[in-house]
Amino acid sequence: MTETTEQTVTPRTNHRTRVFALIAFMVLCLIISAFGGAVTATSVNDWYAALNKPFFNPPDWLFAPVWTVIYFMIAFSGWRVWLKTGIANAKGPFGLYAAQLALNLAWSFMFFGAQSPILGLIDVVILLAVIIANMIAFWKIDRLAGILLVPYALWVAFATLLNAAIWHLN
Repeated sequence: MTETTEQTVTPRTNHRTRVFALIAFMVLCLIISAFGGAVTATSVNDWYAALNKPFFNPPDWLFAPVWTVIYFMIAFSGWRVWLKTGIANAKGPFGLYAAQLALNLAWSFMFFGAQSPILGLIDVVILLAVIIANMIAFWKIDRLAGILLVPYALWVAFATLLNAAIWHLN
Protein backbone atom coordinates (compact mmCIF):
# COMPACT_ATOMS: atom_id res chain seq x y z
CA MET A 1 0.00 0.00 0.00
CA THR A 2 1.35 3.43 -0.83
CA GLU A 3 1.63 6.17 1.72
CA THR A 4 -1.16 8.71 1.58
CA THR A 5 -0.44 12.29 0.71
CA GLU A 6 0.53 14.61 3.54
CA GLN A 7 -2.86 16.25 3.48
CA THR A 8 -5.60 13.61 3.57
CA VAL A 9 -8.40 16.16 3.29
CA THR A 10 -6.81 17.78 0.21
CA PRO A 11 -8.34 15.46 -2.42
CA ARG A 12 -11.83 16.36 -1.21
CA THR A 13 -11.17 20.07 -0.90
CA ASN A 14 -9.93 22.68 -3.28
CA HIS A 15 -7.40 25.41 -2.60
CA ARG A 16 -10.08 27.99 -1.88
CA THR A 17 -11.71 25.75 0.73
CA ARG A 18 -8.37 25.13 2.44
CA VAL A 19 -7.63 28.87 2.57
CA PHE A 20 -11.13 29.60 3.86
CA ALA A 21 -10.67 26.96 6.57
CA LEU A 22 -7.36 28.51 7.66
CA ILE A 23 -9.04 31.91 7.85
CA ALA A 24 -11.90 30.36 9.85
CA PHE A 25 -9.45 28.84 12.38
CA MET A 26 -7.66 32.21 12.63
CA VAL A 27 -10.92 34.13 13.10
CA LEU A 28 -12.08 31.67 15.79
CA CYS A 29 -8.87 32.18 17.76
CA LEU A 30 -8.97 35.96 17.26
CA ILE A 31 -12.56 36.06 18.54
CA ILE A 32 -11.52 34.13 21.66
CA SER A 33 -8.59 36.53 22.06
CA ALA A 34 -10.80 39.60 21.60
CA PHE A 35 -13.38 38.47 24.15
CA GLY A 36 -10.66 37.55 26.64
CA GLY A 37 -8.96 40.89 26.05
CA ALA A 38 -12.20 42.79 26.56
CA VAL A 39 -12.81 41.07 29.90
CA THR A 40 -9.19 41.61 30.93
CA ALA A 41 -9.44 45.31 30.12
CA THR A 42 -12.23 45.72 32.69
CA SER A 43 -9.82 45.37 35.61
CA VAL A 44 -6.23 45.23 34.39
CA ASN A 45 -5.57 48.91 35.07
CA ASP A 46 -7.10 49.07 38.55
CA TRP A 47 -7.74 45.78 40.36
CA TYR A 48 -4.86 43.87 38.75
CA ALA A 49 -2.47 46.83 39.03
CA ALA A 50 -3.09 46.96 42.79
CA LEU A 51 -2.30 43.27 43.36
CA ASN A 52 0.97 42.10 44.86
CA LYS A 53 2.89 40.26 42.16
CA PRO A 54 5.96 38.02 42.26
CA PHE A 55 9.38 39.20 41.13
CA PHE A 56 9.06 37.17 37.92
CA ASN A 57 5.90 38.94 36.76
CA PRO A 58 6.54 40.01 33.15
CA PRO A 59 5.87 43.59 32.06
CA ASP A 60 2.26 44.19 31.00
CA TRP A 61 3.27 45.08 27.42
CA LEU A 62 4.59 41.53 26.87
CA PHE A 63 1.26 39.72 27.22
CA ALA A 64 -0.46 40.99 24.04
CA PRO A 65 2.32 40.11 21.57
CA VAL A 66 2.95 36.71 23.16
CA TRP A 67 -0.73 35.80 23.12
CA THR A 68 -1.11 37.02 19.53
CA VAL A 69 1.64 34.68 18.34
CA ILE A 70 0.27 31.81 20.44
CA TYR A 71 -3.27 32.23 19.09
CA PHE A 72 -1.98 32.12 15.52
CA MET A 73 -0.06 28.94 16.36
CA ILE A 74 -3.20 27.41 17.91
CA ALA A 75 -5.18 28.27 14.77
CA PHE A 76 -2.51 26.90 12.42
CA SER A 77 -2.27 23.73 14.50
CA GLY A 78 -6.01 23.10 14.30
CA TRP A 79 -5.99 23.80 10.57
CA ARG A 80 -3.21 21.29 9.96
CA VAL A 81 -5.15 18.57 11.76
CA TRP A 82 -8.26 19.51 9.81
CA LEU A 83 -6.26 19.11 6.61
CA LYS A 84 -5.17 15.62 7.66
CA THR A 85 -8.44 14.26 9.01
CA GLY A 86 -11.29 16.71 8.85
CA ILE A 87 -13.20 17.41 12.03
CA ALA A 88 -15.55 14.40 11.80
CA ASN A 89 -12.59 11.98 11.78
CA ALA A 90 -10.91 13.60 14.78
CA LYS A 91 -13.79 14.32 17.15
CA GLY A 92 -11.72 13.56 20.26
CA PRO A 93 -8.77 15.80 19.33
CA PHE A 94 -11.11 18.59 18.20
CA GLY A 95 -13.13 18.18 21.39
CA LEU A 96 -9.92 18.85 23.31
CA TYR A 97 -9.20 21.77 20.96
CA ALA A 98 -12.60 23.31 21.70
CA ALA A 99 -12.23 22.64 25.44
CA GLN A 100 -8.85 24.36 25.68
CA LEU A 101 -10.16 27.39 23.81
CA ALA A 102 -13.22 27.55 26.11
CA LEU A 103 -11.07 27.16 29.25
CA ASN A 104 -8.68 29.79 27.93
CA LEU A 105 -11.53 32.27 27.56
CA ALA A 106 -13.06 31.23 30.90
CA TRP A 107 -9.81 32.11 32.66
CA SER A 108 -10.21 35.79 31.70
CA PHE A 109 -13.73 35.77 33.11
CA MET A 110 -12.65 34.08 36.33
CA PHE A 111 -9.40 35.90 37.01
CA PHE A 112 -10.16 39.39 35.67
CA GLY A 113 -13.95 39.43 35.35
CA ALA A 114 -14.67 37.90 38.76
CA GLN A 115 -11.40 39.31 40.13
CA SER A 116 -10.68 35.91 41.63
CA PRO A 117 -7.13 34.54 41.49
CA ILE A 118 -8.29 31.26 43.05
CA LEU A 119 -10.95 30.67 40.39
CA GLY A 120 -8.39 31.60 37.77
CA LEU A 121 -5.92 29.15 39.29
CA ILE A 122 -8.43 26.30 39.24
CA ASP A 123 -9.25 27.05 35.61
CA VAL A 124 -5.64 27.42 34.45
CA VAL A 125 -4.57 24.11 36.03
CA ILE A 126 -7.34 22.33 34.12
CA LEU A 127 -6.50 24.35 31.00
CA LEU A 128 -2.86 23.26 31.14
CA ALA A 129 -3.87 19.59 31.40
CA VAL A 130 -6.25 19.93 28.44
CA ILE A 131 -3.61 21.72 26.34
CA ILE A 132 -1.16 18.89 26.99
CA ALA A 133 -3.81 16.31 26.07
CA ASN A 134 -4.65 18.30 22.92
CA MET A 135 -0.95 18.57 22.05
CA ILE A 136 -0.54 14.78 22.34
CA ALA A 137 -3.71 14.07 20.36
CA PHE A 138 -2.67 16.44 17.58
CA TRP A 139 0.90 15.06 17.60
CA LYS A 140 -0.48 11.61 16.80
CA ILE A 141 -2.21 13.02 13.70
CA ASP A 142 0.34 15.62 12.59
CA ARG A 143 3.62 16.15 14.38
CA LEU A 144 3.91 19.82 13.44
CA ALA A 145 0.39 20.45 14.76
CA GLY A 146 1.44 18.98 18.10
CA ILE A 147 4.71 20.93 18.14
CA LEU A 148 2.83 24.17 17.42
CA LEU A 149 1.02 23.76 20.75
CA VAL A 150 4.24 23.40 22.78
CA PRO A 151 4.81 27.19 23.22
CA TYR A 152 1.18 27.49 24.29
CA ALA A 153 1.65 24.78 26.92
CA LEU A 154 4.87 26.38 28.14
CA TRP A 155 3.30 29.85 28.36
CA VAL A 156 0.26 28.51 30.20
CA ALA A 157 2.56 26.57 32.56
CA PHE A 158 4.27 29.88 33.31
CA ALA A 159 0.85 31.57 33.66
CA THR A 160 -0.15 28.83 36.12
CA LEU A 161 2.91 29.58 38.25
CA LEU A 162 2.23 33.32 38.01
CA ASN A 163 -1.46 32.87 38.87
CA ALA A 164 -0.55 30.69 41.88
CA ALA A 165 1.97 33.25 43.09
CA ILE A 166 -0.56 36.10 42.76
CA TRP A 167 -3.14 34.07 44.67
CA HIS A 168 -0.59 33.29 47.37
CA LEU A 169 0.60 36.92 47.69
CA ASN A 170 -2.91 38.35 47.87
